[in-house]
Amino acid sequence: MKLWGGRFARGRRDPLFERFSESFSLDQRFILYDLRVNQIYLKHLASAGALRQTDARQLIRGLENIRRWVERHPDWSRGQAAEDVHTWVENRLEREIGAPARKLRTGRSRNDLVVTETRLFVKDAIDKLERDAAGLMETLLTLARKHLGVVLPGYTHLQPAQPILFSHYLLAYFEMLARDVGRLEDCRDRADELPMGAGALAGTAFPLDRAALARDLGFARVARNSLDVTSDRDFVGELLFVCCLTLVHLSRLAEDLILYSSPALGYVELADEYSTGSSLMPQKKNADSLELIRGKAARVLGRLSGALTLLKGLPLAYNRDLQEDKAALFDGVDTTRDCLQVATQVLATLRIFPEKMEAATHLGFLTATDLADELVRRSLPFAEAHEQVGRLVRHCLSKKIGFSEVSEAEARRFIPSWDHDLARVASSPALAVEKRKALGGTAPFQVKRQIVLGENRLKELRKRLAERKL
Repeated sequence: MKLWGGRFARGRRDPLFERFSESFSLDQRFILYDLRVNQIYLKHLASAGALRQTDARQLIRGLENIRRWVERHPDWSRGQAAEDVHTWVENRLEREIGAPARKLRTGRSRNDLVVTETRLFVKDAIDKLERDAAGLMETLLTLARKHLGVVLPGYTHLQPAQPILFSHYLLAYFEMLARDVGRLEDCRDRADELPMGAGALAGTAFPLDRAALARDLGFARVARNSLDVTSDRDFVGELLFVCCLTLVHLSRLAEDLILYSSPALGYVELADEYSTGSSLMPQKKNADSLELIRGKAARVLGRLSGALTLLKGLPLAYNRDLQEDKAALFDGVDTTRDCLQVATQVLATLRIFPEKMEAATHLGFLTATDLADELVRRSLPFAEAHEQVGRLVRHCLSKKIGFSEVSEAEARRFIPSWDHDLARVASSPALAVEKRKALGGTAPFQVKRQIVLGENRLKELRKRLAERKL
């Protein structure tokens, strides 16, 4: 049975178009939302006098029977055929209770129903994404605390730049994820308004208490414009954007660890559980888990682009184009959750080689900036200090030696004030790290402070998520 069949001649449906237009294969994921929204909506219809209490009770019991059956049969949708999940529910309800099932649609449209369910899904999806992000953030903090004191080269342009703490590096990704969580919160807030009662586009003709309906369905407020809310999918595009940016951050982390795990650097090694080998080369250990994260980031970027293109140029109000939003939404959320979980496990099982990191800090003249800073402390203008240190670096490169190997006489040709203290600054990456004591810097004191603040922020996030389950 179609929900719209009366206008059309029977027996003239093209099977090709039936397959082309169905959405049940996707929106079956909304089944529990559909049953819940309908049950609560029916109570409010009866309260508004739009439905007899006896009819409402019978309909609600029928929907509850369906819910129990669905929950007992995880593969409930296998072999089922329907245009969409809403059609399936109504057809199933009619088998449960007979003709009264035809009153289910009183005063509502699939338009306000589907967007209500989509918003409920988005709110729940955001909670799950935040929990997954919290898991990764906790792993980053655990590693940062465990390896506090480990120094490695920091890079710009993929060239050695200055020494930093490995913990400081990890906390950079903590900050990225914290911003992602903040964006998820913003998105959740904008999704948290009730469409039900908007009808197809013009609002319902029945005297529903939409504010009470919003409270019962767990929405913070009621949508103010029925024309807008039935066709609004901004919140879908926004969530896909946040998923996309989160995966951009994970992709950057993946790229770092792929480089760090290569034998040329050897700073880290992935566990076997998150690596693969080569079908030809027996020695290979490939960081495929990280490469897949990097690849899946591109996939979700494509989903975002498709979703925004879908919305571009749609006339008000609802258009069937919007059926395509669910493929992008489901895939974007699922992929992002998978990547967050895999990244968490990769980091939790990562083997760290502090000695290789420390050894690399003595290559590439990472203390050059500290030499220049020390000359500035001796009243030399920074531009002159920069020039002197640069000439010393060029000399060392020509001789293929490092700062620690240059003689005092050689150094004074380029830095006339060279002495024991400058030699110590030049040869100590750890000292360079210690000096970065300004707020947000890589000095151990500041990094410890970042860890404590991060733990407090994570505690607040977990508290907020726990409260939502009440």
